Order: sequence, then structure tokens, then C-alpha cells
Amino acid sequence: MENQDAQTLLITFTGKDRPGVTASVLRRLARCGVHVLDVEQIVLRSRLVLGILVTGPREWKKLRRDLEALGESLEMHVEVSRGEGDTRARGAGRSHVTVIGAPLKASALAAVTGRIADAGANIDRIVRMARYPVTALDLHVSGMAPEKLRTVLAAEAAAQGVDIAVQPANLLRHGMRLIVMDVDSTLIQGEVIEMLAAHAGVEEEVARVTEAAMRGELDFEQSLRHRVSLLAGLPASVLDDVHAQLQLNPGARTLVRTLRRLGYRFAIVSGGFSQVTDRLAADLDIDFARANELEIVDGHLTGRIVGDVVDRAGKAEALQEFAATLGVPLEAVIAIGDGANDLDMLSVAGLGVAYNAKPVVRDAADTAVNVPYLDTILYLLGISREEIEVADAEAGLTTPAPPV
Repeated sequence: MENQDAQTLLITFTGKDRPGVTASVLRRLARCGVHVLDVEQIVLRSRLVLGILVTGPREWKKLRRDLEALGESLEMHVEVSRGEGDTRARGAGRSHVTVIGAPLKASALAAVTGRIADAGANIDRIVRMARYPVTALDLHVSGMAPEKLRTVLAAEAAAQGVDIAVQPANLLRHGMRLIVMDVDSTLIQGEVIEMLAAHAGVEEEVARVTEAAMRGELDFEQSLRHRVSLLAGLPASVLDDVHAQLQLNPGARTLVRTLRRLGYRFAIVSGGFSQVTDRLAADLDIDFARANELEIVDGHLTGRIVGDVVDRAGKAEALQEFAATLGVPLEAVIAIGDGANDLDMLSVAGLGVAYNAKPVVRDAADTAVNVPYLDTILYLLGISREEIEVADAEAGLTTPAPPV
């Protein structure tokens, strides 16, 4: 067994990237019979940074001269430093900290990384997840429990105007999960009930009540029954018109399509109406849907709801029911919503995401996404923009070219 306390060499090559650099370096190291302890390599704007930690050979100065000669032939800068064995264990408590900005300012990232350091945690690695239409970075952090780190970074996220998600670095991030989404102002743009109200000429009043209910200022069920009563007499055909007018939020199809490829399952739960949400679920190949049912008699809306109202508690109950049906633990459920009636659902899920949400929801959720792209949720799951584009290209789908 190798002696972990032996002398080591840290070898760093930096310069223009080209095929064969890593292989050339390792072939040179192989002549000395060293053992590779760690390797890190990144390419940034065609610039290569290659770091290799190896056991220290007896004639380490000769190896250094050989590596410097190799670096000269490759037109790369080489550094070789000698030290003790890599015995430092990473601190207990490991997290993935996803930082999203549009744009991501250096001052904001400096503040976030500084807060991590001040808290006594360490950044072990940083990986870019996306550079457009947002910049997203995944920081691998050790030395602090994820729950404590989330609290530490929440205030900094608000102060810097960036989105930060903190998740435990465990197997759940790589397994099949259930995604449960709100519909109005989350999956789609706008509120279905306001679109119906426009046909009845009461859009202003309904919008006012809806806004207050989403802020948590009104009882949801009472406010919903009042708003629905204003729709009495509308022909049922307006539901077809509203469905035709629906606009998904940017990135919604990408989110569903990408996670479908990985075996994820989807559900939508809505304080809206099943006559619209069921068709939306069919359009997107979503597994489960739960919403309120408008009563229709003789081809017209009566202004009443059939059965129990899907309210704040009802959304959480639906999430639990769907998870139980699939045999998915609640820790592996991701809930996404924006209004006060989503709070219980966000709380019961393993990861609750407030998407462009009201302040009361942002404050209570595990993390908040405040950019208008629903597919940024993918970065929280460790899926990069490059991986998404490769999968789409293989399926024959084209994506817009990134900015230079």
C-alpha cells in the first residue's frame, strides 16, 4: 500500500489547448513510475489548465527538468512544486451551491464566495453549467451542513440580486425524481381565471382578487369561489379559446423534454381548472394533473365549482399522492410554484423552488429562481446547457446559437 505521507509533486501546465497535451504529460510521468493521486483539467476559452498530483520520485529535480522541456516544446508554462502527501480530508458536510445571474457580476460572485469562506466552508471545485441566456455556476462546497450554508447564503443572494440554490451532495441528485409544478404564472404565463374573466368583462376585479390571494392576504378557497361566481353565464366554448391562447413560460418544454429523457416523472397541480390543465398535461406528456372542475350546465358555466377546491392543503396532498403512486420518496420530489397556495407543497417536497414568486413564497422556499427561464431548474440538478444542446441535437432539434 502506498504511503500517503510520502513527498508529492504538484505539476501544472497552462497554455493553449490542443489534442494530446494530457497524454504527452502522462507518458513523461510514466517513465518515472510515479502514482497519480489527483487530476484536474479545465479548458476556458481555448486555454488549458492541467493539474496533476503525483507521488514524488527520488530524482524529482530531473523530472522537473524533463517536464519543463516538454512544456517548452508544447509552448506551455509549467510549474512543479514539491510538498507533503495529500492528507487533508474534505470537511464534513458537502453541498452543491448553484449560483445563477443574468448577468453574473464579479462583485456578486466575490460576495458569495467570501461569505462561504467567512462561514468556515471551502470551495473544492467550480463548474460552469451555462453561459447563456443566464450564467450558472456549480460550486462544490465542503465543511458546513447544507442547511446551515443555505441560511448563510440566502441573505447574500437577496443583497446581490442573484439566485442561489444549496443542495446536499448525495445520490438523490442523480436519481429519478418527481417534478410537481404549479400552472398559472409558473408553467404558463399569466392566470387562466383572468383570461376567462376577460371574456366576462370582469378582468380587473378578478385580477385584483387573484393578486391578493397569491400574496396570502385572502383565503384562497373563498377568493376562488368569489372569482368563479363572476364567470356565470359564459359559454363553455371560451375554455377552448383560453387553451388556444396559453403561452408556456420560456424553457418549459426544454425542462420537461430533458428530464423525460432521464426518466423523471411530472405532475401539475393547480388552483385553476381541469378543463384547461388536463389538455395542457396531454400536450406536454405530463403524468399527473390535479385542478378544480368548473361546473358546466347546458353548455354554459354556472359560476360554481364541482367537488372540493384544490387549495393550499390540496396541492400538498396531491403531491404526496402522486409520489406514493410512483413509489418516490418525498426527498426525491421537486416542487415549483409562485403563490401562497403553493407554500405547503413547496414545504413537503425535498426541494421547493420559488419561481418568480411573491415575497412570502421566496422567503419560505428552499431556493428561488427569479430569471424568466423555467429550464434553469436543470442547472440545480447538475445538468449543463451543453449537455442539453447535445441531447437536442441528437434528437434532431436545433437550438439558437449562443452569443459570442
